[in-house]
Amino acid sequence: MDAIKRFLQETPEAALFLCLALGYAIGKIRIWKLSLGGVAGTLIVAIFVGMAGHITVNAQVKNIAFALFIFTLGYISGPTFFGSLNRKSLKYGTFTLIEVASVLSITAVTTVVMKLDPGTASGLLAGGATESAAVGTATDAISRLDRPADEIAAMQANVGTAYSISYICGLIVVVLLTSQVFPLVMRINLRDEAAKLWKQLGGGDDDSDGSEVAAAPDLIGRAFQVRRVAGQTIATVTADLGGHLTVERMLRGGKAIAVADDVVLRAGDQVLVVGPRADMVPAEDAIGPEIVPSSDLETALEIDQVVLDHRQTAATLGDIDKQLGNRLYVTGVVREDKELPLHTSMAVQRGDTVRLTGSKADLAKVVPSLGYRLDPSVKADIIYIALGVALGFMIGKIVVQVGSIPLTLGTGGGCLLTGLLFGWFRSRNPEIGQYAPAAADVIKTLGLSVFIAVVGLTSGPQAVDLVQKFGFGLPIAGILMTAIPACISLVVAWRFMKLPAPLALGAITGQQCSTPGITAVQQVAGNATPLMSYTIVYALSNVALPLLGPIAVAMTEAIS
Repeated sequence: MDAIKRFLQETPEAALFLCLALGYAIGKIRIWKLSLGGVAGTLIVAIFVGMAGHITVNAQVKNIAFALFIFTLGYISGPTFFGSLNRKSLKYGTFTLIEVASVLSITAVTTVVMKLDPGTASGLLAGGATESAAVGTATDAISRLDRPADEIAAMQANVGTAYSISYICGLIVVVLLTSQVFPLVMRINLRDEAAKLWKQLGGGDDDSDGSEVAAAPDLIGRAFQVRRVAGQTIATVTADLGGHLTVERMLRGGKAIAVADDVVLRAGDQVLVVGPRADMVPAEDAIGPEIVPSSDLETALEIDQVVLDHRQTAATLGDIDKQLGNRLYVTGVVREDKELPLHTSMAVQRGDTVRLTGSKADLAKVVPSLGYRLDPSVKADIIYIALGVALGFMIGKIVVQVGSIPLTLGTGGGCLLTGLLFGWFRSRNPEIGQYAPAAADVIKTLGLSVFIAVVGLTSGPQAVDLVQKFGFGLPIAGILMTAIPACISLVVAWRFMKLPAPLALGAITGQQCSTPGITAVQQVAGNATPLMSYTIVYALSNVALPLLGPIAVAMTEAIS
């Protein structure tokens, strides 16, 4: 055991990655509907490893990792955040305001009652709000306090320990409240309410009126020889077959013929028809016998990821579906890394990513009118990203003196601000700055995990002292930090705003930025309707909550 401890002390980089591996393994363990997740698992493992080994990691590792995380977070959220700044979406900002006001008030009261230091108070806030980014902004703010170096180090260590205790309590509370307790309080069956909302919004069921958006997980192509529809135009044939099929290619006498709605079919023509499987069933009886397509008749369907930008004027997914006609199909909509339900009434906004399936020629015609296509060959524009992070560091160094209080955004606030602006600017200038969603997710996750691991390793030696000092006070405060704003939001959403239950519960998990919470609500609801409010509130809270770290530190320093 001494040899292992010595190895980890001499090779802190190995200890860091060991914490990541063990933390993510523990984070996958599921008990009922709960799992800690990789970030919280890493923090817990790192605290225990730090307690055992007193391992020191270069502080610059932590700073760089957090800068990459917070910039990427802002970059991803930028288009959605600014897209949510409209009259219809801003009503959901009420939930973010409730969260901000509640957690700051609870932190202030807890600080006075329990005599918390700025590190413990801000860690408690970050964990109760289940917002890992606030750990970084608070730690950075503490480093700027006019205190001795040893006090600064101790308070920074307390941030991680208090966060880990409060986060676990907050995670359990938000999942239980939103998926189990609140539906009982409202006296509703969440699955029935979600199904009712789905129908109201145009979602399909057995009695569907056809208002659902055409999705294409079963999109197929079939080749036929024209017999029974000779003398009819292509437009007439596709209309008679329900309007969901398209003729992609056509051969006459072995030669390709340009496809157009007014082309009159002749006996012996060979046509390639593409469309949903269910609509393809009657095609053979209507057109003629199915044949094996020649190489000249075959075509490949492509899938493009299209980010809606400022040129997009459609208000709903149904508007986009009409714009696409019958030649392209919507196969998915993603906002803030979440798949949204496909129905005609769902509002779309700049920054949403729409998956389109169709022929290469059709996609080339339509995509420019919707937004810009993500280039799969480009994973990240390193020049653009590096400039954004560097500018964030510079903005974070700016200090404005207000009386005797120095105000600064710090690394966290600076990089979050540049991330938001760079992400928004990219949405309006798609020729530069690509940051593929998969690449961004890797950088965001790895940056936060490395930062949290370093915080945990540093916190380990002081963890026992902090727990002994405050005892059960920290977990109780963590529970209240989550439960009180959630209960207030339920009353506002259900009694005053009259939101449907799935939207109310989605908004409550969104104000907490709780992925486990929305997952649990979706499982109970049985469909994706809670995501519609979650993504809006999540975008707003994801920007607001990280900024509470420095505010909590300054507030606690003033009243303690």
